[in-house]
Amino acid sequence: MRKLYFLVVLFSATLFAQENKETNAVDVTFLRGNVLPHTDDLYHLVTGHPEGVMINFSKQTHGSKEWHKIFGYPDYGGYFLYQDFKNEILGKSYAAGMHYDFYFLNRNLVFKLAQGIAITTNPHDKETNSKNSVFGSKILGNTNFGLTYKKDYLVDNFGLQAGLLFTHFSNGRMKAPNSGINTYSLSVGVNYNFEDKVTREKDTAKVDLTYKEPIRYNIILRTGVNESPIIGSGQHAFYHLGFYADKRLNRKSAVQLGTEVFLSNFFKDFIKYQSVAYPEDNLDPNTDFKRVGVFVGYELFINKISLEAQLGYYVYQPYKYNIPVYDRVGMKYYFNKKIFTGLSIKTHGFLAEAMEFAIGVRL
Repeated sequence: MRKLYFLVVLFSATLFAQENKETNAVDVTFLRGNVLPHTDDLYHLVTGHPEGVMINFSKQTHGSKEWHKIFGYPDYGGYFLYQDFKNEILGKSYAAGMHYDFYFLNRNLVFKLAQGIAITTNPHDKETNSKNSVFGSKILGNTNFGLTYKKDYLVDNFGLQAGLLFTHFSNGRMKAPNSGINTYSLSVGVNYNFEDKVTREKDTAKVDLTYKEPIRYNIILRTGVNESPIIGSGQHAFYHLGFYADKRLNRKSAVQLGTEVFLSNFFKDFIKYQSVAYPEDNLDPNTDFKRVGVFVGYELFINKISLEAQLGYYVYQPYKYNIPVYDRVGMKYYFNKKIFTGLSIKTHGFLAEAMEFAIGVRL
């Protein structure tokens, strides 16, 4: 968990440390919505309409960096999110992290992407809160997507906004249970710009679609701890070692093709448990726990930070506990052109398997 906290702080510090000619803004948004059940054990926990408040502190870009223009002068900064799930078993959550706002339709439509860490007030406890199958630990990961219609400077420096926000809380199965929870909410809020309105000149520069860069080869190690679905079975370290090639398509984008080996140590004990608990399955307790996957991916380069999504398939999976298809979403930070670190979530559909801390080299 210390690695996760360090990485979020590193990303946030990097954002605010850039020496850009930027302006500052804050917005406060009120949320009310619904839980989106994705497993059967969530339905009995849906007893109300979750409510919350999201506060965003933003740096507004005006073109002093190349990436400002390429991405349409986005905002970036930090956020705080409070959410009440309207259920005594689930309790409340408090999250903080970093966000990007990307603008469309003459800067009236905003797409928000935010990621951070959260604390829940009522995690699972076998004695006092055994019915909570959603949060197995007090500390969670938090991801948010939003689409907002925004009008600035309606009254002096104040403006209004309204839209939709999708939120996700999960510990990446660092500790069981971990169904995680998703909500979708209507949002309405007020924003305030600390400086007067800035007129941005229309940018006529285009992204170089013939961005020249040879195929690059990447070696990456993703690690962390997770636990089997058996509550109290204990946390075990995992090691996901990958090798992939990427090809830059332009300034923004690259595609990936690679393979990786999964050494998830919790499977060793879990396979033995399953072979004893369910003898009718005729599972050999010595079944190989290792897995090998192949994947395709896409990487969106912003500045020193990039966003990554991958879709993979297990070509070697002797113990078939999960479906053969897996996916991963994450964020990477480049210290320089060759060395990077990152944070990602590996899942099978909506079910998380691991929250991965990564270190890698791009050759």
